[in-house]
Amino acid sequence: MSDHQRIHPVVHDVEAPHTPTAPLVQQGAPKSDKEEQYPTHQRTIPVKHSRPPKRRSCCCKFFCWTISLLLLLVLIIAVVVGILFLVFQPKLPKFSVDKLQITQFNLGTDDSLSSTFDVTVTARNPNKKIGIYYESGSDISGWYVDTKLCEGALPKFYQGHRNTTVLILPLTGQTQNATSLVNALQQQQQETGNIPLSLKVNQPVRIKLGKLKLFKIKFRVRCTLVVDALTANNTEIKIQSSSCKFSLRL
Repeated sequence: MSDHQRIHPVVHDVEAPHTPTAPLVQQGAPKSDKEEQYPTHQRTIPVKHSRPPKRRSCCCKFFCWTISLLLLLVLIIAVVVGILFLVFQPKLPKFSVDKLQITQFNLGTDDSLSSTFDVTVTARNPNKKIGIYYESGSDISGWYVDTKLCEGALPKFYQGHRNTTVLILPLTGQTQNATSLVNALQQQQQETGNIPLSLKVNQPVRIKLGKLKLFKIKFRVRCTLVVDALTANNTEIKIQSSSCKFSLRL
């Protein structure tokens, strides 16, 4: 060959943009589902905010403070009462019915029963450091079953430490429609030889601790008696048995 055929190497420019020479898919051909482009959707995630700490209402705080103060007050009262109990060692007073006299027990023409009793009561204060003021407004009454026969009152006086006071108390009363009552008393005496009676005492008092005079409280005494008779002919009644129960109320 006369003319030498020259081969020129093809030099590619690496920096030149690469342009594909043939399409990957022929023109007019349908595209697959995977090649279809769908608009991208962004999922909105709700943002959770932290809750603020709960605040106690004013009513709840007031309730808590009230309960705390009440508990504190109860504790203080318990401590004070305990100290007073240890220092003064309080004891309940004692009562006894020692004598019963009848000065009047007559059934009138109007079917009413007039009764007058003289009751001798002994009141004892066994306390070494506590005095008792017997205030006005007391009530003492004599009963047969559920019928009040007579009533009266205790005098106003002061009873000192370890003091014993004997009181003679006049009790008077009038019972209407008393014929059946007198018959029941006579039948009771004939069948059993005795008659049950009860004595009820309600007495307001004030307690004295040292030089301190406390608030008013009420003594309540219930005495059960059994006597041999209850007639106008017997001026002095024999007490066969006697027992008294004592309690107090604020």
